[in-house]
Amino acid sequence: MALEHRQTEPVYAVQYALRVLESVDTHRHGVTAEQLSREIGVPIDYLTHLLAMLRRERYLGFLPGGGYVIGESMVMLGAANRDQALAEKLKAVLVELRDEVGAAVYFSRYDDGEVHIIDFADGPDAPKVNEWVDFRSAAHASAVGKCLLSQLDHSGRQEHLSRHRPARLTSRTVIDNRVLLSKLERQPATVPTLDLQEYAVGTVCAAIPVTIGKTVACLALSMPYAQSHRLKPAVDTLHTRAAPVLLSFSI
Repeated sequence: MALEHRQTEPVYAVQYALRVLESVDTHRHGVTAEQLSREIGVPIDYLTHLLAMLRRERYLGFLPGGGYVIGESMVMLGAANRDQALAEKLKAVLVELRDEVGAAVYFSRYDDGEVHIIDFADGPDAPKVNEWVDFRSAAHASAVGKCLLSQLDHSGRQEHLSRHRPARLTSRTVIDNRVLLSKLERQPATVPTLDLQEYAVGTVCAAIPVTIGKTVACLALSMPYAQSHRLKPAVDTLHTRAAPVLLSFSI
């Protein structure tokens, strides 16, 4: 199964979104879309979609008389309990993504040399992966693990695999270090990383990198193998909607 090469629109969307928020913050009594377009040099057509996303995620509010102002989410993320607000915002975004793609959705990071599932959203119609082998020991097989490892440098990948030696989890699992390292080296940053029954029989997964400064992170989804025909459109939706997650961690 091949997923097409895509540009990293969410990264650029976040860059523009941050410029929008900075500009709006200087206008305490509100600012129109037309004025924002002139101030930050973003075409009004593109800005309209960006403003809609920022309003949907409550980073911006809209005054009754017209004009955009800083919204509730921005205030919460700037408060003393930022970590709690960030966790709540992440959960809300993951739940929304789960409902949009019809699959379990995960946000993961590579911290202190290990794979960590920070949070996920699943449900009766969107079952999460059965973690029958600790994800920290299965980075070579899972979409999440491979996506995170692909963002490390060569020595970082080697060091990880020296501590967590690849084990055969299914008949599709790649356990040869040279083959695995070669695949990770050639993994384009703009193409989803796949797990087609490499971690668990009966489950397919895909992950996309989430670039947050020097943080190594990713968004991923999983679904039963019987629904694998939905994988590509689900990944496309996940990719398009990655901007709110990136934005939360960029502010």
